[in-house]
Amino acid sequence: MKYQRLTKEQLEEMHQEFINFLATQSITGKEWEDIKKNKPEVAEEEIDVFSDLVWEGVLNKVVYLEHFSKQQIHLFHLGEEKMRLIAIRVSKEDIDVTTQGGYDWLRNNLLDDSVEFFNANKEYNEDKNADKFALIREGAQITKGELYQYFEKLMANKKA
Repeated sequence: MKYQRLTKEQLEEMHQEFINFLATQSITGKEWEDIKKNKPEVAEEEIDVFSDLVWEGVLNKVVYLEHFSKQQIHLFHLGEEKMRLIAIRVSKEDIDVTTQGGYDWLRNNLLDDSVEFFNANKEYNEDKNADKFALIREGAQITKGELYQYFEKLMANKKA
């Protein structure tokens, strides 16, 4: 398995897609019930293959990721050739940007001396989707990129 197995809830949400996947394997509903009952290891393998296909599809489309920790925000733009990172770090111990109050403080105090901004670029390794998945596994969330774009503009204006 390349990524990770979909949860039971995710598989239930993708019930029709999974049926279609089994059909491409020429497995009927009756045969699937038999496989689950008599060959659970084969059933597990089929679920793993389906999970990898789903993850591959998601990872091919993802463009932005965000990861929040107590005093840092990492915003990723996942381009074709490389990923770009905008990192925001707050050095005030009593500020936790994962809370609404801490996030509001950051929004209102972007120019405070305790707020630092960083930019970085990183080339992908051999498998771009594996790099993206590693960030998700570490806690990054897939987003539409509004926060990344906001800080990208803010930093561009700061330089000008």
